[in-house]
Amino acid sequence: MDLERVAPELRTAAVQASRLSFERWLGRAIVRTAMALMPTSKTAGVAIEKRRTATTAVRVYRPTARRSNAAVFWIHGGGFVVGRAVQNDDFCGAAARELGIVVVSVEYRKAPGHPFPAALDDCLAGWDWVVHEAAALGIDPTRIAIGGESAGGGLAASLVQRLHDRPGTQPAAQWLFCPMLDDRTAARRDLDAVGHLVWTNRSNRFGWRSYLGMEPGVATPPAYAAAARRESLAGLPPAWIGVGDIDLFCEEDLAYAARLRAAGVAVETDVVPGAPHGFEIWARDSELARGHLGRARAWLDAALGPEHASPVDQAPSTFAVPGDLALDVPGGVPVG
Repeated sequence: MDLERVAPELRTAAVQASRLSFERWLGRAIVRTAMALMPTSKTAGVAIEKRRTATTAVRVYRPTARRSNAAVFWIHGGGFVVGRAVQNDDFCGAAARELGIVVVSVEYRKAPGHPFPAALDDCLAGWDWVVHEAAALGIDPTRIAIGGESAGGGLAASLVQRLHDRPGTQPAAQWLFCPMLDDRTAARRDLDAVGHLVWTNRSNRFGWRSYLGMEPGVATPPAYAAAARRESLAGLPPAWIGVGDIDLFCEEDLAYAARLRAAGVAVETDVVPGAPHGFEIWARDSELARGHLGRARAWLDAALGPEHASPVDQAPSTFAVPGDLALDVPGGVPVG
């Protein structure tokens, strides 16, 4: 991609963020090792705890200045093949502090070793943990947004759909940053030559192939595997979708937003000129990212409503969840 299309303040960081390839085993191994060694990144005024469940783990971000009993259930990115919750410590910590709410970020298994539905099953288990621990966390379970970035945004959109189709507590909103929604994009070989920064269509094809266990865009994938493949989007919660205009996912994200609106779902989009994939994470201190994140948080604050909560949080304890979702949760263990 011609660097002239990239916003000047993002060019250097965009080139650096584009150097690793996840298509090769070595590239993924390097990233996974780096993630395993990544230290906790602390945000002033926010405590971070790790909790373990029977099937996965979560990171809980609690602001000292708690002003609402709303919450965000967050899913990190990584193209379905890499990533850990720790990589979004700064993002989640800032959201918790600025909005005065609890943020819970879930760990999930990665492809190709763990293809669909492993990651989505882990996200569902994490959601159920949050709902069942809502009282102990000081959260109103009816005021939880589901959010995510990149592949995490795609998982968030799919989780929203899966929850819609079963009885139980529903998310109040979906908060999607450059979501990876449509495997059919990966099948478009004309996009290979564009050379999108940070996440190319070749990497996209590898990510989808690893996750689906088949070539993307050929056969219809299983339900909830690719959010954009769902026929009816009616009845889903309000959505915010943010993406850069030179992001590989811009077209599919705006198409999904249009389909949501056509189905009667309230949607706000935020398209940032000259912004490559994931800039809100790897260039979070840039003026473009700060503005983008500020608008995203303002929308979420309004979507979750004005209700306020008691600042008192209780320590969680062991609880029972029906069937195979029973989770044994010890007391929070501070991280860092």
